[in-house]
Amino acid sequence: MKKAAIVGAGIGGIAAAIRLALKGYAVMVFEANESFGGKLHEFRLGDYRFDAGPSLFTLPHLVDELFTLAGRNPADYFTYTRLDPITHYFWPDGSRLKAYAAPEAFATEAEQQLGVPREQVLQALIRSRRLYQGTADTFLQKSLHKVGTYLSFDVLKALTCLPELGLTTTMHGANARHFQDPRFVQLLDRFATYNGSDPYQAPGTLNIIPHLEHNIGAFYPTGGMYAIASSLVKLAEELGVTFRYNKPVAQILTEGSRVTGVRTASGTYAAAVVVSNMDVVPTYRRLLAGHPAPESTLGQPRSSSALIYYWGIKRQFPELHLHNIFFSGNYKTEFEHIFRHKSISPDPTVYVNITSKMEPQDAPPDGENWFVMVNVPHNQGQDWAQLVAVTRETVLEKLSRMLGTDLAPMIEHEQVLDPLLIESRTSSFAGALYGSSSNNRVAAFLRHPNFTSKLKGLYFCGGSVHPGGGIPLCLLSAKIVGDLVPETL
Repeated sequence: MKKAAIVGAGIGGIAAAIRLALKGYAVMVFEANESFGGKLHEFRLGDYRFDAGPSLFTLPHLVDELFTLAGRNPADYFTYTRLDPITHYFWPDGSRLKAYAAPEAFATEAEQQLGVPREQVLQALIRSRRLYQGTADTFLQKSLHKVGTYLSFDVLKALTCLPELGLTTTMHGANARHFQDPRFVQLLDRFATYNGSDPYQAPGTLNIIPHLEHNIGAFYPTGGMYAIASSLVKLAEELGVTFRYNKPVAQILTEGSRVTGVRTASGTYAAAVVVSNMDVVPTYRRLLAGHPAPESTLGQPRSSSALIYYWGIKRQFPELHLHNIFFSGNYKTEFEHIFRHKSISPDPTVYVNITSKMEPQDAPPDGENWFVMVNVPHNQGQDWAQLVAVTRETVLEKLSRMLGTDLAPMIEHEQVLDPLLIESRTSSFAGALYGSSSNNRVAAFLRHPNFTSKLKGLYFCGGSVHPGGGIPLCLLSAKIVGDLVPETL
């Protein structure tokens, strides 16, 4: 039986391990940390449980598919519910909006709360659906670096969408052209943050993202986001995958123009296939030292990062839901701080995720577990201790003002995650959450491929390579790798 080694037990690495096991490989996953999940892990502060990383779940069929491929019933391992409403939005002027799951209900709410014509909202969601359905098969589910991708019928579908793809304008420009209300434009622009980009620079193509939430839906996994990783690890182990924790890979071994395995502190492990789920930059710099690196690809501008305050709040807020967005007064200025000034706006947009709204056991009966996130630049040597302290006061003042109560005395537990910690714990280069940013019209083609022509048997998955970051795209990267790796003989 041929052997495969996976570097990193993030969600992409776990999914790749399952797919290779199903192709007949003996798979071993090497993880530097003490457990699986990468950014997708959990922890406790007193009686409060927190999902530490990704908090939004879309395209659940990509998880279900892995169980189905293995001949299992997905519901025996993993269940989820469709959210309605999806998100509660708050603006500085006091206006609020509930983003309902059904497009019609969402459009009615936008008209009633913001004065945005209902029909315009529905047309925007139709455009988003049309763009997604016309481009996803080509740009998200296949390698963009194989000739065969461009010889399929799916490319013809994508070409029919070209006039609407928004390649000649920015995401913000496209949204501002269709809508007059700056609050609704801001709501649509925020979807750029799903892959760590700037709506004032990123192409209008990113307006396919609202389709994921408002046409397909957003979901909540029973047991929290960590249940995605834990259920897939259970499946992988049933398929014979071996996980080696606290076992960082020091080197990807090669002989001539092909890989032969990996080396750790405890020895070498032969493998005909090696899949790196580690960020592509440290993969080349640390694990492939001595091999020529694709410098132009590795040098692409990085995505944004995150500053997260995990707060155990000893009070309940009935006006809040699972997902809550408190917008800044000037979105353009906020993104200029992130991508131009490499700092944090004095008035940032704040995202508050509260899983105890779905799972009451995640907090004490009279409390809530708040995951409070601000989009920030990736690490470039900033004084993060100062930024963390200053932003904490800014966020507390903003939330207290917009909720009409003093939050500070209600915090009984606290932990902080900043770009430095993200980098050290997950090997995400410079703490960037999504690898390179999508702040130009050809960004999709500049991401590292899921393979390299320089070394046979070496493949790449995860958020730093094609098709991008976030749980759905990481799962799709594993699918692409699974399609590229040859069957065992």
